[in-house]
Amino acid sequence: MATITGFETFDIRFPTSKMLDGSDAMNQDPDYSAGYLRLNCDDKSLHGDSLVFTIGRGNDVQIAAIEMLAPKVVGLTVDQAFKEIGRITRELSADSQIRWLGPDYGVFHMAAGAVLNALWDLFAKAKGVPLWKLLSDMSPEEIVAAIDFRYISDALTPAEALEILKKAESAKAENEKILRAKGLPAYTTSPGWLGYTDEKMLALTQEALNDGFGLIKYKCGQSVADDRRRLTKVRELVGPTFPIAIDANQVWDVDVAISWINELKEFDLHWVEEPTSPNDVLGHARIAAAVAPTKIATGEMASSRIIFKQLLQSKGFSIMQIDATRVAGVNENLANILMAAKFGVPVCPHAGGVGLCEMVSHLAMWDAVAVTGHHSRRVVEFVDHLHQHFLDPVKIEGGCYIAPLVPGASAQMHQASIDEYVFPSGSYWKNEAK
Repeated sequence: MATITGFETFDIRFPTSKMLDGSDAMNQDPDYSAGYLRLNCDDKSLHGDSLVFTIGRGNDVQIAAIEMLAPKVVGLTVDQAFKEIGRITRELSADSQIRWLGPDYGVFHMAAGAVLNALWDLFAKAKGVPLWKLLSDMSPEEIVAAIDFRYISDALTPAEALEILKKAESAKAENEKILRAKGLPAYTTSPGWLGYTDEKMLALTQEALNDGFGLIKYKCGQSVADDRRRLTKVRELVGPTFPIAIDANQVWDVDVAISWINELKEFDLHWVEEPTSPNDVLGHARIAAAVAPTKIATGEMASSRIIFKQLLQSKGFSIMQIDATRVAGVNENLANILMAAKFGVPVCPHAGGVGLCEMVSHLAMWDAVAVTGHHSRRVVEFVDHLHQHFLDPVKIEGGCYIAPLVPGASAQMHQASIDEYVFPSGSYWKNEAK
């Protein structure tokens, strides 16, 4: 069995700020970036790849955190790491000196996620299956053993998680057939970036309609008047009943959020996303109660399973939006999905960025096969940026994610892309950026 012998990191940055791709009320000029990790093995044909998504400056800080944690898995065999993944996830957060800088949140928590996600990519490649299939074929006991239940046992116990998974076992084979045949419904944010002109927004909206997407999301939050103007134009194009959502990207205070959302009630919004600080659980609960029946969605910036637990317990959202790299990797997202299943809240993952569509789709597919099954409340975000840089880019057909079949977690980038966009020595940053 292969042994992990070392690791490499790459500070990868793409100049998306030039076209205002990814622009919103909080992040007006993002350069989509990745703190990229590769775990190498003595078997040179096998390596585990993952990344943490950032938007430019600070990516080097994320890399530094990854480099402090990655040595903890060097020397393990792939088989040993798979069998002990629950212990590993706990130990990556157990360094008392590092925890002082941010227990279960922040750059070290995301760095732990990078290591764990790289391990899961390695496991899936070693077994010759995509990650969603690896997870779906694991026993309920193996899944539960992979989860750190610290701080969430008041919301979900290991016994309750085991019960949820065992209840779903009989439907897994049929759920997998449906997934392979139809995929999972997607929604798109590609038309909705705040820096786009109205003309570009509407042209991309028409493209999304033509491509079969059943929900489109638009950025908002800088001006009520601008939001009303843009949403009026969108409604004129898509009609009065087509589902549209908006995303404030955390820019509002609680009272402002309540007032702003209520001023947009006439547009029949499918949901309002990230209305305030991602850490303000009580604020989300107050907003959700005050703007009902308009649904609140959040989670892409939620720092850990603990925030998700509190949002569920306080009824702070109607839609859970997990992210593949914000929390501590696959392991913590297994917990988030199972908590949502217990509370009856649908998981509609956040994606976009660099590699997030590729990575998070595996988690949504595990949910569809082995946890809550196929249902109409799940949609997975799709943003059409930067997929060409990945060996196994997402496939969207008829507005649905098609299940990947290539072994791994779909996070591996082409080496040519790494060489071009690694910062500051890559060919793009040395030449074209000037």
